[in-house]
Amino acid sequence: MRMRWWRRISLRARLMFIGVAGLAGGLAVGGVVMVYALGLALQSTADSEARQSAEGVAAMVEANQAPQPLPVIGDVRVQVVDDQHRVLAASIDADRLVPVLFPEEMPRARAGESLYIPGDRLGIRGPVRVVAEPAGTDTVLVAKSMADLAQSVRLLRNILLIAFPLLLVALAAVAWRVVGLTLRPVEALRTGAEEITGGARPGQLPLPDSHDEIHRLAVTLNGMLDRLEAARARQRAFVADAAHELRSPLTNMRTQLEVAQRLGERTDWPAVADDLLLDTERLSRLVDDLLLLARADDAGTRALRSVPVELGELVTSLAERYPSPPVTAAVAEDPLWTNGEPEALARVVANLVDNAVRHTRSTVRVEVSRDGPYQLVTVTDDGPGIPVADRQRVFDRFTRLDDARARDAGGAGLGLAIVRELTRRHGGTVRLADASPGPGLRAEIRLPAAPCPD
Repeated sequence: MRMRWWRRISLRARLMFIGVAGLAGGLAVGGVVMVYALGLALQSTADSEARQSAEGVAAMVEANQAPQPLPVIGDVRVQVVDDQHRVLAASIDADRLVPVLFPEEMPRARAGESLYIPGDRLGIRGPVRVVAEPAGTDTVLVAKSMADLAQSVRLLRNILLIAFPLLLVALAAVAWRVVGLTLRPVEALRTGAEEITGGARPGQLPLPDSHDEIHRLAVTLNGMLDRLEAARARQRAFVADAAHELRSPLTNMRTQLEVAQRLGERTDWPAVADDLLLDTERLSRLVDDLLLLARADDAGTRALRSVPVELGELVTSLAERYPSPPVTAAVAEDPLWTNGEPEALARVVANLVDNAVRHTRSTVRVEVSRDGPYQLVTVTDDGPGIPVADRQRVFDRFTRLDDARARDAGGAGLGLAIVRELTRRHGGTVRLADASPGPGLRAEIRLPAAPCPD
């Protein structure tokens, strides 16, 4: 709730706020550090000058050569105080009766500590820095006014308080402009996406001239749009082909019923029932194939339900469903294992066998063997085969090389498409080759081999 206002403002304003806030914090910290460093530097300089003066006077006191008044260098005041806290000597502008430090402050000063005292003690304005230098039993006190130094620090602080806000405003204006220019390609992408959504132009987003992250984002989005457009085209083609295939048996059934209705009592109803049953079976197979392909497409985003499958047993049990001849099976003696869904793998082999039986002249041979890291399942027939140029196209949905013959035989051009989809889901490959020896077609399925389960 507290941050809802933050989400309402634009990205440009948020970036501006973050940048300006960070800049303001940096300038504030930098200003404080600068003022503090200047104060330390000036104080160190004042201490150094006062310490030099104290050491020079102490040398003269110890040599009993201290003149009256004491000579000084710079804007300082000097006193020589004995252990009874009496002023023995002083510079021309220093008090000759009252020491600048109180008796309780003297031990700290003699120990080397520099002390701040108010200027009222010396009749001057501002703070005063005092250092002490022992000279035997006496003590040399040097007092230096810090008023000018404090004024310099205050002047710098005031300048920063005025200059930094002006600099911040100027940098904020520049940053607003720069952020706007940086986000302009993003706005162009948004506008392009809106036009594409509204159908105002083809589905391509404008690419910015700069080869930065936004350019790569635009390239990625254009690739995604191309894939979505291709998916939509495949979906439209799939729906159109499915509607056409479904309409054909329905049209046949309607035509037969209308003809039977016109003939009345002359209708051979047993023959009509047989024809309707054939069309119903064809329609049922088509619906089952469409549902299987739809589930395969949807299952591509989900994990495969995988269990150990022994391909020799699967092929043997499947071949027993067909008359022999034409279908014969040759299985290796050793178990050949893979991982996958048994029903799906059985459907793959069954579709290849059905396709081979439909086009073979005499025999169909199903074999299972080991091929390196793969298990190899082959289905070979001695039919007319498929031209090399069409061997990839036949795996597309609703593809029939001989449309009239395939339609009469009940095929809808989905069998090999189902084989490719299910094989791909199992991590395998499928390809078509010439039968050897002799004429015909050889379908090869390669599936990853799996260790024998315990």
